Amino acid sequence: MARRRALAGNPGCAPWTSSRWRFVLGTSGLQDAEWIRVSGPPEPRDPAPGRQAPALVPTKSRPSNPSPDSQAPAPLDPGPRPQPWGAGDLRPVTSFPAAPPLPPERGPGGAGPCGCKLGDGGVGEAWGGAGLSSDWCWAGRGRGEGGAEAAGGRARAPRDVSRSRRREARGAGRRGPRGGGGVGSGGAAMEPSGADRGPWDECFEAAKQLARRAGEIVRTALTEDKHISTKTSAADLVTDTDRLVEDLIVSELRARFPSHRFIGEEAVASGARCVLTPSPTWIIDPIDGTCNFVHRFPAVAVSIGFAVRRKLEFGVILHCMEERLYTGQRGRGAFCNGQPLRVSTETDLSKALVLTEVGPKRDPATLRITLDNMERVLRAKAHGVRVTGSSTLALCHLASGAADAYYQFGLHCWDLAAATVIIQEAGGTVMDTSGGPLDLMSRRVVAAGTQELAVLVAQALQTVCCGRDDEP
Repeated sequence: MARRRALAGNPGCAPWTSSRWRFVLGTSGLQDAEWIRVSGPPEPRDPAPGRQAPALVPTKSRPSNPSPDSQAPAPLDPGPRPQPWGAGDLRPVTSFPAAPPLPPERGPGGAGPCGCKLGDGGVGEAWGGAGLSSDWCWAGRGRGEGGAEAAGGRARAPRDVSRSRRREARGAGRRGPRGGGGVGSGGAAMEPSGADRGPWDECFEAAKQLARRAGEIVRTALTEDKHISTKTSAADLVTDTDRLVEDLIVSELRARFPSHRFIGEEAVASGARCVLTPSPTWIIDPIDGTCNFVHRFPAVAVSIGFAVRRKLEFGVILHCMEERLYTGQRGRGAFCNGQPLRVSTETDLSKALVLTEVGPKRDPATLRITLDNMERVLRAKAHGVRVTGSSTLALCHLASGAADAYYQFGLHCWDLAAATVIIQEAGGTVMDTSGGPLDLMSRRVVAAGTQELAVLVAQALQTVCCGRDDEP
């Protein structure tokens, strides 16, 4: 049956021949296909009861180029083939059984590149292996199994193909983000394609385009003279480029998504309210690491986060000088320039590299606690403490596995929003310094590659009171 199906899908293939039978396709494909005996003397045998055996068509009698007026033999009833068959009981193959449908819990998917149906691979928040629906072909990625269970997706080949092709299509499926299904293309991680679109993908693509445009402005301005002013302290700097970049991002997004809300660092500094509502909300830091930018230190980033119903959906961070684009979408993984990110698996603070920031608040009490926290981490025999001057890039280093943990008091929601999604989708933990769930407006955070390490770091810290972003 597998060979008949293969022939049915490719009318131009060579005839299939066994020791006794030859399957020949006619000029009209399957309409005048025939099984013809090619060896051995005919064995007279009665056909099945109630059925008359069709006459044999000798190979020599078949014209090589039949004329349009030649009459093709009428096809027989395409019902089930009776058993046993007589030696001369030959008939065209006119129908083939359809591939079995997927179970109903699989996603319906969209149209694939060759007309097949790509399944979305599961239920709930998990993004499982992208697989094929009831129609199958090799342009897809096998049958995907994902879902809300922590099993990871697997790609399965149809049963009626060769064993080598089945091995080629089968994938173990990496453990998906948030315990969901893995990616079902041989277990290899990849960025979601156009066939796997989510409800906010248009926003996500717009954020990536604007981050790159903003990065070009920042790179150009880095070597130019800057007009510098201060905000909350002498170390809290702002430049005309900060405002220019934020105006560009907000104006472009507002034109495309007029019903959305915005939280921008410079707008809040100018008196706008910083309130996270259930509405789709963009959280923007036009230049993270402004002090670095002023001094031409290369750790400078553009950060764009997006939240719906107070839940972060995606984050986009561009390292302006190195042109590294860090991205993360909820349930769909984290990437840097298309390459998957994965956090460190370190659980021991004495073997960890820890990142932090000093922050712009420099009163004696705050400065004393800030330095004391660094000392506490070093007394726990951590390998080291690093300060980069850009909290978003420090968190991206954590997401990529280059560092093991991060903590800070005094950062803002625009420093944290985009990076939180990226770390979580890379498999890491982001939480409050008290050990509870993250509060985006609390201005304090502990992040690590593992939950165990995050708890150890949080227990070593002394709290710095910094207020909240959403306080009037």
